[in-house]
This record gives sequence, structure tokens and C-alpha cells, in this order.
Amino acid sequence: MSDVPTVSLLGTSALLFEAPGETTLETQRRIWALAREAAAWPEVDEAVPGMNNLMLAFATPPRNCAPLATRLQQAWAAASPLPLDGRLIELPVVYGGEGGPHMADVVAHTGLRPEEVAEIHAAPTYPVFALGSHPGYCYLGGMDPRIATPRRRTPVLSIPGGAVSIGGSQTGVSASAGPSGWNTIGSTDMAFFDVDRTPPTLLQPGDSIRFRIMRVVR
Repeated sequence: MSDVPTVSLLGTSALLFEAPGETTLETQRRIWALAREAAAWPEVDEAVPGMNNLMLAFATPPRNCAPLATRLQQAWAAASPLPLDGRLIELPVVYGGEGGPHMADVVAHTGLRPEEVAEIHAAPTYPVFALGSHPGYCYLGGMDPRIATPRRRTPVLSIPGGAVSIGGSQTGVSASAGPSGWNTIGSTDMAFFDVDRTPPTLLQPGDSIRFRIMRVVR
């Protein structure tokens, strides 16, 4: 795997910076630091951190992006991990049952009992690496590899907001109803996005989530 970051065009009005290596909390903290620095550059309209990457959007696209790409590479080399003093949010979750229709698939893949899946899933503190996919959705780090389960071959057309799911080595909570290729193992009543709230998203990069087991339904 290359240890050199890549920079590529996104259409005509954005650049995508992709960090090398695996997605870790330290790498993500360097992404946050790079986003904070790049957001102040005069040619940058918006700096949006993602999972192991950073998108720079321009109000007026530069005619030549090569100098900016070089500047990104240099800033990345000098970036120190930025610790964000976020909040810890506890999410009560009902595992299994109607709200966790794919718990049986995770059980079949891992060989664990539903109660064990829930206990392992609820044990870590999950840092919020980035927001994306849909408004309010959080990309989380830190899931135990013992419950990693491949994404579904056929996506589900619609899962409700608050669906707690596993996709590969990641876990997340759906902020609104929509399609998903992940395995839904539970549900929470927490609202992650509200247009009348400032900011409208409940969580921000640097916050953390703890899942609390309300009960496990077989």
C-alpha cells in the first residue's frame, strides 16, 4: 500500500485528497487538522473531511490545480493530529427483534449468540470520524472485528431512521429512512438530524458514541 497521499479532481469545482494507509483515529485527526488549515485558504470555499479523505470545494475553480495539490501534500506532511474535545453521547439500543431484522445474519456469520453480539457491539466508545452519506449520518471508528460482517449482497430498499447496522468492519446509525446494504442489528429512538436545531446535526467529528443495551430481542 502506498504511503503517498493522492489528490484528484472532483468534477470542475472540487479536489479530493486521500490519505494513505488504513483509516485510524490518528489518521483521521490529521485529516481534521488539514481541513482546519485548508478552510482558511483564500481559494477554498469549503473543506469537508471524510473517512480518510478531504474534499476541497471552490466558489471559483482555479485554472491550474497543480499548485494547490502540491500545497495539500506539503500541509499533510507537516500536519499534527488534531484532538477535538467532543461530547460523549449515549444511545439506548434495542438489539434484535423487528428493529434488528439482520441480527440472525450477523449471528450466522460470526457464530456468536445475539446477546454476545450486542455486548461486543456496545462495549467500545466509538469516535465520530466524519459525517456523510446522508444528513446527520456518522462514520464511526473502533468496532470490534469479532462482529465484522460483510455487507448484504442485495441492499434493503428502506431502513428507518435510528437503525443500528454493521457493514464490513464498520458500524453506524441511520439518521433518516433510506436504502442500505448494511446489516441492521438494532434500533434507537435518538434523532440525529433536525432542521430546527443549530447545528441541525446531533453529532460532529470528534464527538463519541456509546451504545447502551436496553434489551436483546430474539
